[in-house]
Amino acid sequence: MNLPALLAEPNLLLAPGIYDSLSGLIATNAGAKAVYLSGASLAYTRFGISDLGLVSVSEVNDTLAAITDRIETPVIVDGDNGFGNALNVQRTVRSFERSGAAAIQLEDQAFPKRCGHLDGKTLISKAEMVGKIKAALDARNNQDMHIIARTDARAVEGLSAAMDRAEAYCEAGADILFIEAPQSLDEMKQLTAQFSGRIPLLANMVEGGKTPIQSTDELAEIGYKIAIFPGGAVRAIAHHLTDYFGQLIANGNNTKFAKKMYDFNGLNDIIETNALLDLGIKYEDKD
Repeated sequence: MNLPALLAEPNLLLAPGIYDSLSGLIATNAGAKAVYLSGASLAYTRFGISDLGLVSVSEVNDTLAAITDRIETPVIVDGDNGFGNALNVQRTVRSFERSGAAAIQLEDQAFPKRCGHLDGKTLISKAEMVGKIKAALDARNNQDMHIIARTDARAVEGLSAAMDRAEAYCEAGADILFIEAPQSLDEMKQLTAQFSGRIPLLANMVEGGKTPIQSTDELAEIGYKIAIFPGGAVRAIAHHLTDYFGQLIANGNNTKFAKKMYDFNGLNDIIETNALLDLGIKYEDKD
């Protein structure tokens, strides 16, 4: 099912954060109807660095292409600030669309950009962001590939300014609105009161971030349409790896950790090794 069809359903769409093909496959097998390729999670896992705008457009695109080659689940892609001006935005949109993006998120931060839940962000003008949104819409080939307009103005200019920017981005033609980092449930309700029913609203749930964590049922009740948990998987894996490597160094083997990890056959079941081998046999030279 494509993204527009998922958004037409009555329920809120939960898109877990992923960072590579394996995490995308596991999320899909768990029942995710869409996934979110998180720029922060990509920075964390591929480079071991913070989300400070250091990942390039080609590195995101290469990862996206690998994911969409492996799973058919719609992938929402974090496009940061488009990696430059309006012309860079168009190149980003064309590249990501060719690589199978179901939606591309673009934000109104200036360089150097940073995670939406870190302090010290700076913004481009509202007018420049409107131009970027229009450039993105002009660049896409398929109207089903959605453009998500994100504003980080809440932390910089306040909630009223963030809502004003969101109105402008909605008028510019964005398909989905993402107003980053509201700081209370009351603020979230103000956002949904203004926009819910007019345009789908995306909620960003960051464990330990500035926005209070809500369940998908709670988010749906106040009017959100999409929820992402972009870095939860990485935080879980980092916690698990800390335990894993600590016990391996301490014990010299994985015997005591065996019940908390897949063995060789278990992982091969997850990644469907036998099916891949059977496919290879199909194309072998039978002469």
